[in-house]
Amino acid sequence: QVQLVESGGGSVQAGGSLKLSCRISGYDFSRCEMGWYRQAPGRARELVSKISSDGITDYADSVKDRFTISQDNYKNTLYLQMNTLKTEDTAVYYCAADRARRSGSYEYCVKWEYWGQGTQVTVSS
Repeated sequence: QVQLVESGGGSVQAGGSLKLSCRISGYDFSRCEMGWYRQAPGRARELVSKISSDGITDYADSVKDRFTISQDNYKNTLYLQMNTLKTEDTAVYYCAADRARRSGSYEYCVKWEYWGQGTQVTVSS
């Protein structure tokens, strides 16, 4: 059974930093994408950053050059380092992961099948 547990959220002043962690158990890091989403009050959930099984990263324009996604395969943990935080970064942050599936000899990934419970990040001015 795959479980995702986030930690590291909290309150910080604008310009500060936080590092989110997501411990993922029962999951093979080498097969599909993992990432971080966020949802602010009254807004749709949005993709913040993702990392492929090859280590290729991607970021939303709003967080480029401020956030860094990384993973530690030995610790089964996904991270999101958030620097120069802005008030508009306030949201609940979720880690998510694809589900690897196989059909005969064909392997594919079901997008964002697994989700954590979320961790609140509040940035004040």
